[in-house]
Formats: sequence, structure tokens, C-alpha cells
Amino acid sequence: MDKKLDGVSSGLARVGKSLNVFHGVRAPNISIVKYLERLYKYTSCSPSCFVVGYVYIDRLTHKHPDSLVISLNVHRLLVTSVMVASKMLDDV
Repeated sequence: MDKKLDGVSSGLARVGKSLNVFHGVRAPNISIVKYLERLYKYTSCSPSCFVVGYVYIDRLTHKHPDSLVISLNVHRLLVTSVMVASKMLDDV
């Protein structure tokens, strides 16, 4: 394997093992359902962005099963995955 690719893949493995970068200091007071409703209401994302965002989080948890999606990071993971899906699906 190319050394450059080997370094990239091992770096990705390190990132996947820890989702600390998404951790908040404390869990938000808003429920996940209410948070998703607010995202839908105040963004111009199509409903398909929310489905694809869920798929992104699902793929993350399957690719890195030791990464935990917990109350400290779930809201940030949701907004990030929906934003990326929006860039992929809704941007012109």
C-alpha cells in the first residue's frame, strides 16, 4: 500500500475511535425530536437531507463501532450530518 494512503487510513481510524471533537460540555436541554424539528423549520434542507444525514451517522457507527453516539455529541453529529447531506443534495 502507498505510504501516503496508509497514513491517511490510519489517521481516519484514530479520528473514528474518538468522537470527542463533537462532545459538548453538557447535554443540551432540547430533545432530539425537537432539535430535528427546529432544524427542519429554520433551514432550507429538504426532507431527504435528514434521511441521508441519518445514513451518514449509521455508516459512522458501523465503520467505527467503538465510537459512541451519546447525549454529549448527538446534537452536533445531527447538525453536521444534515449539513453535509444538504451540501450534497440541495446545493446548486
